[in-house]
Amino acid sequence: MSVIDKDTKAKIVKEFARSEGDTGSAEVQIALLTESIRQLTEHLKMHKKDNGSRRGLLGQVAQRRSLMKYLRKIDSHRHHELIVKLGIRG
Repeated sequence: MSVIDKDTKAKIVKEFARSEGDTGSAEVQIALLTESIRQLTEHLKMHKKDNGSRRGLLGQVAQRRSLMKYLRKIDSHRHHELIVKLGIRG
C-alpha cells in the first residue's frame, strides 16, 4: 500500500488550503484522498492480487464520495471548482 510522502502532502495542503494552516477542510481532505487513490490505483495495476490494498482503495473512494457529497451540499460552487481542479469525474 502506498503512502503520500511528506513533500507531496505539504504541496497539496498548501494548494488546496482555504487559509493558512488549514489541513482539515473538505477540499484538503478530498485532494489528499485523490492523490492516495491515484497511487493505490497504480500499485494495483502491477499487483492485481493485492486484495488488502484493493479493500483500502474502496474505503478511500467511499470516504472521498461522502466528503464530495458534503461539499456539494454546503457549497456547490466550491464543489464544482474542486472537481475541475482535481480532474475527477470525467
